[in-house]
Amino acid sequence: MDVLTTAEEAAGRARPRRPEAPVPGPRSDRHRAAVWVGAFLAPAVALVLLLLVVPFLVTAWRSLFDDNGITARFVGLSNYTALFTDPDFGRSLLNTLLWVVGTLVLPVLLGLLLAVLTHSVRWGAVARTAVVIPYALSGSATALLWTFLLKSDGAVNQTLAAVGLGGWQQEWLLHWPMNTLVMIVATTWQATGASLILFLIGLQTIPPDTIEAARLDGAQGLQLFLRVIVPQLRPMTVVVVGMSIVNSLKTFDMVWLLSQGGPGTASETLALTMYRQTFTLNRYGYGAAVSVVLTVVVIAASWLYLRQQVRQRPGDAV
Repeated sequence: MDVLTTAEEAAGRARPRRPEAPVPGPRSDRHRAAVWVGAFLAPAVALVLLLLVVPFLVTAWRSLFDDNGITARFVGLSNYTALFTDPDFGRSLLNTLLWVVGTLVLPVLLGLLLAVLTHSVRWGAVARTAVVIPYALSGSATALLWTFLLKSDGAVNQTLAAVGLGGWQQEWLLHWPMNTLVMIVATTWQATGASLILFLIGLQTIPPDTIEAARLDGAQGLQLFLRVIVPQLRPMTVVVVGMSIVNSLKTFDMVWLLSQGGPGTASETLALTMYRQTFTLNRYGYGAAVSVVLTVVVIAASWLYLRQQVRQRPGDAV
């Protein structure tokens, strides 16, 4: 018996063992997931490269030339040197900054207040509809309406004269900075509806129990708004403010249709300066330089804003 057992053990040791199938490890799982993620993202990344990055690189290259549309001569950074020493560019940059501040203070703040005030009242739907309708209008239609109101013999001046306030009459669109301020007001009339819609969406995500608990703790009115509602709306506020910053930096249609950047170039924004230099003066290299600067400003402002928002989140690292 012992001899047989010993022979079987020896045969078992001599028989080659079948190799075991490798067990997938966490590294292979991560690699497979990365491949799938890359496959899904590849079309979007390709579109971004084709429609955004490549045109920007072409524009940046063209900004290095003195180009009038017929002949082009390489001048290096001369267009940028001329740009930053041009007083018109400084005024254009100042106007763009005014638009950023104006669209943050007015449409965003008004949209937030109107959303909170009309969210849970019976007549709220009517008020919201009146605010949202202008947002459905095109920029050209809005500009035409405000031109009718603000021109020298327009509805605003005629109304002031009719009620005995003729001394308040102004040439609203013919003097800077008055024309820039009234154009910001016109944009506020149209853009507040977008902020209102987004903040209403944010209000619907606030749990009713949170508001009720705050009221039971004695929070009412302004205290409830500032300490409960505003913090709960922070994710939507990030979106609304970010969109407002980017849109204000690219402001073009309202300025062009109401004042064409006048008087002279006094109310031009960066986008309007780029258009005038490129398509009116046929300075394609110079206009490309303005375009590059505008793109850099938009990207930098968006990055700094989003970076600041991420830094403010507890537990997040930048």
